[in-house]
Amino acid sequence: MNLFTEIRSAVIDALDVLEADGVLPSGLDNANVTVEPPRDPAHGDMATNAAMVLAKPAGKKPRDIAEALAAQLSADPRITSAEVAGPGFLNLRLADEQWHGVLRAVLAAGADFGRSDMGQGRRVNVEYVSANPTGPLHVGHTRGAVFGDALAGLLDFTGHDVTREYYINDGGAQVDVLARSVYLRYLEAHGQAVAFEDGTYPGDYLIAVGEALKAKVGDAYVDRPESEWLVVVREFATDAMMDLIRADLKALGVEMDMFYSEKSLYGTGRIEAALEALDAKGLIYEGVLEPPKGKLPEDWEPREQTLFKSTEHGDDVDRPVKKSDGGWTYFAPDIAYHYDKITRGFDALIDVFGADHGGYVKRMKAAVSALSDGQVSLDVKLTQLVKLYKNGKPFKMSKRAGTFVTLRDVVDLVGADVTRFVMLTRKNDAPLDFDFDKVLEQSKDNPVFYVQYAHARVCSVMRKAEAAGIDVNDDVLAKAELERVSHEAELTLARKIAEWPRLVEIAGRTNEPHRVAFYLYDLASDLHSLWNRGHDHPELRFLQESDSVTTQAKIALARSVNVVISAGLGILGVTPADEMR
Repeated sequence: MNLFTEIRSAVIDALDVLEADGVLPSGLDNANVTVEPPRDPAHGDMATNAAMVLAKPAGKKPRDIAEALAAQLSADPRITSAEVAGPGFLNLRLADEQWHGVLRAVLAAGADFGRSDMGQGRRVNVEYVSANPTGPLHVGHTRGAVFGDALAGLLDFTGHDVTREYYINDGGAQVDVLARSVYLRYLEAHGQAVAFEDGTYPGDYLIAVGEALKAKVGDAYVDRPESEWLVVVREFATDAMMDLIRADLKALGVEMDMFYSEKSLYGTGRIEAALEALDAKGLIYEGVLEPPKGKLPEDWEPREQTLFKSTEHGDDVDRPVKKSDGGWTYFAPDIAYHYDKITRGFDALIDVFGADHGGYVKRMKAAVSALSDGQVSLDVKLTQLVKLYKNGKPFKMSKRAGTFVTLRDVVDLVGADVTRFVMLTRKNDAPLDFDFDKVLEQSKDNPVFYVQYAHARVCSVMRKAEAAGIDVNDDVLAKAELERVSHEAELTLARKIAEWPRLVEIAGRTNEPHRVAFYLYDLASDLHSLWNRGHDHPELRFLQESDSVTTQAKIALARSVNVVISAGLGILGVTPADEMR
């Protein structure tokens, strides 16, 4: 049940009547007519922009349209008043029964309340994390992992067929560096003193890998030339790192549907096939790029390369796909990888990248547009940096990693649920401060605590009601005398609950799961506000002594809050708290 959608339909029907009566010209486009919560709740329950967006095409003043529309809507029994405001906005107030109907819908649908078929089963590939398999995931990867996983959960909730995917960057020179670093640990495991040169990975996390290699091959590679061991050690080390990464992701509650190896693109004809597909469209050519703007690098010189005509699909400049020496650029396998996604039949692609990939967005969108003839969309979401604090000071070091704070460090300190929720308390492209002390603080300033506390409070009330012999089964609560939920503070909470289906669809359309976290905080705030008012106004308490009928009605309201909080936390991958410890 989406009450905003229902009232919007009423607005459209009223506009159709005005057209039929000749008040409005026929054929008006109502696509941009909205019904949404007013910015100031004092103005009403809902507001519509209908008169504002139709005034120009109708050739009428907005207020004239708004007044005619208000007269039509006033006849709807669901609407108690329709008031024209400002230049032509229309503020609507709904009958209390509408909010009671929302509560009944919540209790009837349970966890599926707000679930949408908006996606209509469209297949969406969400690629996230995709870190180099050279070490444990760090805190930057943590934010991308949480964002990508929550986005996948949101898309699933809105009716999409979602595949969660990790692209293993195992095709570049960095995996050779990993192999050499593991080999040093292998020699160390044999009692040799080793030195980690610049460009190798000195983190303690490779000690166990070196020991594992020794256990597998003994001294077979000790003091042997690199040509004899590099390929074998590279594969062994990559597998070991991916096992570590999978374990780290699992600790965060992230499980991928697919891991795709970059290495599988080389020597298999897949890169060639993707570029041939572009060439067949006339988008590959031999040419010389313009010099970069600003001061030229000392080693820059004009040279002929194989280029992708990406400017024909929205990019700023054409992009090289093959270097002058015949080797592939970094862009070529990425084109092939996305071509593979397209050929797997996905309707939409979403890539979650770190902020340092901002310059890569246009070229990647151009490639997907060209390869799919504009039929497959690509949305690139950039996650900004996370700054860590502890005791009010920057927190930077991890002995296990050598130079950075790992995902596991964060999860071990505060837990997966706290980590996930806090990572979503800012929009993905905004910097985020993560203070280890504040995220465990039990206060209103800590959003994860505040939301979990709201859920736990309702659970506590329901346990007390059951102990008092009151039936709080959802089916029973849905039939409660909800007209007893009539105080403005109670109706405010019901109105916030009614916003949930609308919020879900907006978040799903914009690929913005942080909206869910923001909404849950606001919902929890309304619940806590009502709870606290009960200290001074006993009639607002959820448990009404010697009045089980009223208690059931009020618990129906509280239980509806919990249903929505549970559903929202489920999207974010956070477990609701039944009690606070």
